[in-house]
Amino acid sequence: MVHNFILPEEHIIEYLNHPQWAIRNLLPRKLDPLDTFNEVAAVTLALIGFQHVSRVGEIRGHSALLSALVERWRLETHTFHLPVGEVAMTLEDVSYILSLPINGEAITGRSDSSHQFLVENCIACFGRELGSQDHMLGKVNLAWVRRCRDTEPCDTQEFVERYVQAHIFCVLGTVVFPDKSTTSLNSKFLSLLRDFHRISGYSWGQPIWHTYTDRCVVLHDTTVKR
Repeated sequence: MVHNFILPEEHIIEYLNHPQWAIRNLLPRKLDPLDTFNEVAAVTLALIGFQHVSRVGEIRGHSALLSALVERWRLETHTFHLPVGEVAMTLEDVSYILSLPINGEAITGRSDSSHQFLVENCIACFGRELGSQDHMLGKVNLAWVRRCRDTEPCDTQEFVERYVQAHIFCVLGTVVFPDKSTTSLNSKFLSLLRDFHRISGYSWGQPIWHTYTDRCVVLHDTTVKR
């Protein structure tokens, strides 16, 4: 595979249909269709800022396009060099695409994968205690979180808040900050959801932008080292 983006004739786009190189394209993570949510919680989700991102729709990756785009990423400027000029993702783009706040309290805190952390935060967020089969290595079973969410009656403000907390936890782990796992969610976000009234005050867009930049660097390094 050739990686010199300066020479058009050697760019990966010229080889995307070649059987030898097609299987070496970067493969995006397969995402399940996004969760729907109870319309009773729609107003609350909108007030917090998570209604739009909950309706983004199913993400379908194009592996060949992803490979070609990553090869145009320049570490020196953190931009994509295209024939039409340089392109960069900005915080404004994050705000327009996901409608998540980019101003507010910074998302910080220490990671804790202890059982006590999981138990305390799950009780605080969902009003339920994890079973032995509902967590592993600091991650919470996605199916369990969905059951907690979908069994909330949403007939009081407390239940609506619990429903919204569970739904946002699913959105954070499957859409906003996805990882390789398709069955579990990283527990590090739980502490951010404990205080329901602080959720809307966080700058959720800032870490998304930083995560995007970091992933471009990793993908670029992975591609050029093949």
